[in-house]
Amino acid sequence: MSMTGRILAIDQGTSNTKALLVGADGRVLHQAAVPNVVTYPQPGWAEQSATALVEGVRQVIAEIVSKAGGSAGIAALAISNQRESIVVWDAATGEPIGPCIIWQCRRSAPACETLRGQGHAGMIEQKTGLALDPLFPAAKIAWLLDNVPGARRRAERGELRAGTVDSWLLWSLTAGAMHATDHSNAARTQLFDTSALHWDEELADLFGVPMALLPEVRSSDSNFGSLAAGATALPAGIPIHAMIGDSHAALFGHGVRSPGMVKATYGTGTSLMALTPGRVLSRHGLSSTIAWSQGGMVAHALEGNISVSGQSAAFMADMLGLADSAALSALAESVPDSNGVAFVPALVGLGAPYWRSDARGTITGLSLGTKPAHLARAAIEAIAFQVADVVSAMEQDMGLPIAELRADGGASRNPLLMQFQADIIARPVAMAAAPEVSALGAAALAFARLGVAMAPVPAAGRCEPAMAEADRIAHRARWSAAITQTLNIQAPNGPTHGGQQ
Repeated sequence: MSMTGRILAIDQGTSNTKALLVGADGRVLHQAAVPNVVTYPQPGWAEQSATALVEGVRQVIAEIVSKAGGSAGIAALAISNQRESIVVWDAATGEPIGPCIIWQCRRSAPACETLRGQGHAGMIEQKTGLALDPLFPAAKIAWLLDNVPGARRRAERGELRAGTVDSWLLWSLTAGAMHATDHSNAARTQLFDTSALHWDEELADLFGVPMALLPEVRSSDSNFGSLAAGATALPAGIPIHAMIGDSHAALFGHGVRSPGMVKATYGTGTSLMALTPGRVLSRHGLSSTIAWSQGGMVAHALEGNISVSGQSAAFMADMLGLADSAALSALAESVPDSNGVAFVPALVGLGAPYWRSDARGTITGLSLGTKPAHLARAAIEAIAFQVADVVSAMEQDMGLPIAELRADGGASRNPLLMQFQADIIARPVAMAAAPEVSALGAAALAFARLGVAMAPVPAAGRCEPAMAEADRIAHRARWSAAITQTLNIQAPNGPTHGGQQ
């Protein structure tokens, strides 16, 4: 391939769908974005329109083609995607049978608790590396089959297909010619044996998901087919040369290729990921997962998934009547600390390292001296505290200290948060020069497939820890007390388990 070739990278996230036209030197030539709508039809439920996600992809592709003056020089597409969100659709028409049930949705919690009560949690975690939790797609697929009239019968007749968002986009962009996924996305479904590297019949039977629905699993850098005529503003025949989960793509985009470095992607939630020498099952509440695969070679990783992080700032801004998270951050900076207030944003339960779907958000430490600015500060600090909990768990699982945290995502541009993050983990934090590291990682993976080594995303800045050790210990103790209080407040008839240990 000529060095002038370009990759059009799609990053289909929860809050936004983005597209970047990337040169082989890693420069972003053009970019486009559209917002996505998440609806919450019942407490604990979260979903998006599956068709709207495809339309958003088409819209950003059209905008890139317009800005670039055509499609000349675009060698391939690359896709990174929000993970653990699922779609079930008709194999003949391509029409979804229901919404895209996204990763935050807890509607499958009762099914997970039933499986836990039957004693299956240990086997599920042993095969998949994942705690039994409604975050993951297996029980969500079954929920759709059981709650959409006639869906299970149609599935048994082979009339339906199911997949994570990457599979859904691939099916739509290839006009049904391809039903595939990659190892990184398959590893997040709780239906994939990450040791044997195949869909597992025992898991599928347990969750009630017919194997015929599931996509073919390929290496992350595979040829995933080519664009169909009329599917987008691009001409037919352009190949799709990479598909990878967004958090995994960010790790790849940071240039991490061996164990010893951890990255945190700050988005609606936060994902921390670190490569491991082989498959490692966590003893401290993390997920064992597949980072990516190239040419059939699989790279393993440990990951901590935080359900609500950046979203906690937007939530608190709304509660305080502020315009947005930027206004919240400005208010938080008006005070030196939170005056003893702690906000635990368990708005959809708590993920790693606690795995408590029944937990709900709490605010502790209120006093007559509490002002709105202290609440704002507590919301910003909550993001960093949750990351610190996962960093501690990673260090325990890996048996070695983490030298540096590499940060990306929208909230990584918040100086207050990044400095507090460095202070509270007592480690340097390096912020990526480009916030769109997931898209750039997917582009780098596609370039690698084409024989081109794209440079990793450089750091734009670095925060060194500056907090006194006694203050850091006091902050962590206050947070730990708030977590304990949150976990001791049981939802009515809620589970009492402590999650993955």
